Amino acid sequence: MEVTLVVFIDDLDRCLPSTSIATLEAIRLFLFLPNTAFIIAADDRMIRQAVRAHFHGTELDDDLVTNYFDKLIQVPLRVPPLGTQDVRAYMMLLYVENSSLADDEKERTRSAVCKQLSESWKGRRVDARFMKETIPSCPNDLKSNLDLADRLAPLMSTAKQIAGNPRLIKRFLNTLSIRMSLACSQGVPVEETALAKMLLFERCADEAAYSKLLSKVNESEAGNPAFLADWEKKAVSGEGPKELPSPWNSDFIRDWLALEPSLADMDLRAILYVSREHMPIIAPSDRLSPEATGILEALIGLTRKSSSLSEQIRLLSEKKDVSLIMDRLLVRARRENLWGTPNVLFAILTVIDADASHAAKFGDFLARISVEQLNATIVPRIGNYGWAGMVFEKWKGNPATPGRVVKAIDNLGNTIL
Repeated sequence: MEVTLVVFIDDLDRCLPSTSIATLEAIRLFLFLPNTAFIIAADDRMIRQAVRAHFHGTELDDDLVTNYFDKLIQVPLRVPPLGTQDVRAYMMLLYVENSSLADDEKERTRSAVCKQLSESWKGRRVDARFMKETIPSCPNDLKSNLDLADRLAPLMSTAKQIAGNPRLIKRFLNTLSIRMSLACSQGVPVEETALAKMLLFERCADEAAYSKLLSKVNESEAGNPAFLADWEKKAVSGEGPKELPSPWNSDFIRDWLALEPSLADMDLRAILYVSREHMPIIAPSDRLSPEATGILEALIGLTRKSSSLSEQIRLLSEKKDVSLIMDRLLVRARRENLWGTPNVLFAILTVIDADASHAAKFGDFLARISVEQLNATIVPRIGNYGWAGMVFEKWKGNPATPGRVVKAIDNLGNTIL
């Protein structure tokens, strides 16, 4: 047959290590068939981690991992990170897509932007001015959004926590839109440009700096961070500040200070109100390392414990990632209304199997949940863990605990209690 078979495989890096390796090994069987090609889209760092996890216990150094890849991936193509020009165009097109423009006008604008980008090597720019000229009947709200994208793009492309990642940029804009909607629905006066600047700081600045900024706002009777005044003035003038005290001394914060509008004289309490932690914010999984993010996503989909994921967790280079993963899972756990064997239970137990130091936190969580939510099926799932004894004692000591749960605990005998 005169047919060329092309197989596209996406998100391989989000699979469990065993699945990733099994898929690659299956591909190997077809590599030398004529008229056959495989296109794999994946973060090679995650796949390398999967290779190490799969061959754990063997002397597998980086060179051997690279050789494994070279034999499978014959033509590697790396997608370059987005530059400021690309980020600006992407943000503006997202705003155009969500605007009130007619579909044909949106498509015409998209084509014009693509053409302009293809000639960016000639010095052509996609900026707010170009977009407004391209859209003669540009609505006022879209003009404001285009101006906002123009100002945010440089920081969105250089801040290491976003680094021009389209997925993170889209989440940022979605969060901004959600918070503005919350403000409007509750009648809270919030300026979108100021909200965007604060959201960017929340997302990209050091956590200690963000906490201090919130403290300064709360301490001020007028709700304004007056201490920023001199720094913002120098940043806008281009004179600095070159050195800032800890934890403010970073390139991101120096660039952020120059971003309009200046916040020193602005009451930020309304912005903090719509930015409270229980409101929708950028997913905490974006602050994890790429390896930990993939592990968290895999954990969320578990229907039973996974020893391979436990091994991946043990191999994480950043130990703080394990704590962050556990915290994210506990957030999900608090949403459960029935505690028998919800999926999040298997995810948490997988983490505990990798790092027992987090067992006490989960034990305390289980001891505090409403006993009306308990189902007897949870008892054998956690019964083999030493920390479960304290949990069972709490449950048995509560007269409201369902009888089947108490009976299940008693059936375990005295091996735990």
